[in-house]
Order: sequence, then structure tokens, then C-alpha cells
Amino acid sequence: MQQTAISTNGAADSAFMPMGAAEMNRASAASPAVWLAGDPEDLKPWMSRGAAGIVTNTVVLNDMVKKYGQMTDVIQRYLDITDKKVAVEIDGHSTQELLDVGEVFTKMSDQVILKIPCTVNALGAFAELKKAGVETFCTTVFTVNQAVAVAQAGVDHVLPFCEPYRDVSGDPTALVRDLRDIFADWAQRPYITAALVRSKDTAEAALRDGADGIIVFWPIFEEMLQAKFTDEWNTTFLNEWNEMYDAGLLEGVPYSRH
Repeated sequence: MQQTAISTNGAADSAFMPMGAAEMNRASAASPAVWLAGDPEDLKPWMSRGAAGIVTNTVVLNDMVKKYGQMTDVIQRYLDITDKKVAVEIDGHSTQELLDVGEVFTKMSDQVILKIPCTVNALGAFAELKKAGVETFCTTVFTVNQAVAVAQAGVDHVLPFCEPYRDVSGDPTALVRDLRDIFADWAQRPYITAALVRSKDTAEAALRDGADGIIVFWPIFEEMLQAKFTDEWNTTFLNEWNEMYDAGLLEGVPYSRH
């Protein structure tokens, strides 16, 4: 598998993806996309059911290393269950430290995306990673100012945090709408990927408001498929299918009652 590295001096080296590769990946991605978070063992059956990829965060990763061991081993577990993108959240005290930490994970696989919190140090990292063709997420985005700054630096996905606003009786997806309008005329606009989405209601609001994608834990993804009328009609149609089966009219069809 192709490996992607980050030079510790901030310059591109021969192991980098070619310039423009991240943009080509983005252009071919389905939108809106649903990214999943959680334990790799829980995510395994969902990766073949339409998920765009996996997104980690530091809180989950801290739980996972306590369960599975070293961080690199945890990330390998995610890579082993899918051929889709895996966003690895990293942190550091300087731009160079972010690049050095990120290099550990981009060397593991070209599936790896780097997810970095919104800081001044991150701006320099996004600029260097853009040159290298390494796809990036910017997390902890709460304002238009922050989103524009990281977008100008070259981030590929801006991640507006949603649910904290609901916690204080605010509009959880207002920032999604604002960014949709602000970035509408940008030739190379970032994806608006709604983060910290903890309910199917917030997920639907983000999608309605124009998010290019959402990040949810797999139980929320499962809840997104549920609706009262869907259950009722599915029961109606299954009963019709069973009637045909009971009448012996599904000969040659590999179906049985459950």
C-alpha cells in the first residue's frame, strides 16, 4: 500500500502523495457523506454499509489505547477493518510537532487523514500538509472566523461543532448554514463536515442545512435509518412476501420465514 509521509523540515519529500491528490479524492467522494466513530470492533460491520470512512477523536482514542494498547496499534486496527479513509486526530505544541506526530500515522497508510484541533499552530501545519497533498480535517471549529482562517491555510474539511450549542439551547447547525453561504463561491472550498453530532435530529438538521458530511457514532447511524412509517410499511410488505411464501409461490427463491 502506498505510504505518505510528512517531512520533519516542513517540505515535501518523495514519499508524499502527488500535488492535487487530495483534491482528486475530494472531487470523487460522495456527498453528503456519513463518517463513523467508535471502537473498531463495533465499526467493522458498518464499513460495508455506506459509511464514508472512520473519524477518531482524542477522547475515543484514549479509551481505545487503554483497551488495545499503543496508539499505532489502535490505528492499525482501524485500517485493518476498511479500505476507506481513517481520520486520525493528533495534537502538539507547535507546528513542527504536529507535522512530526502526523508523519507517524501518514507513514502507516495512504488511507490516513490527519485531524487537527483549531489553533494558530495548526494553520502552519495545514499549509504544509496542503503542499504535500495530505488530506486534513480541522476540528473544534466554533466560529466563522476560525473556519475562514483554517480554510485559507488549506484544510480540506472544516468541522463545525454542533451539539454544544444545543446544550445551551442554541441552534446546533447555524454555523453549518453560515459556512455554506460563505464558502459557496470559493473555487477550492473546504468540505463542511458537521462534528459532535450526537442525535439523529442534529444529523438531519446538519444535512438539511447543507453539510457535505456528518460525523456520528455508529448507534446514531443506525437510528438515522429508523422511522415509524418505515417500520409499518416494512411489516406490511414482509407480510405480503410471507403470504406468497406460504402459498408456495416463491419456488426457486432462497427465502424462509424467521
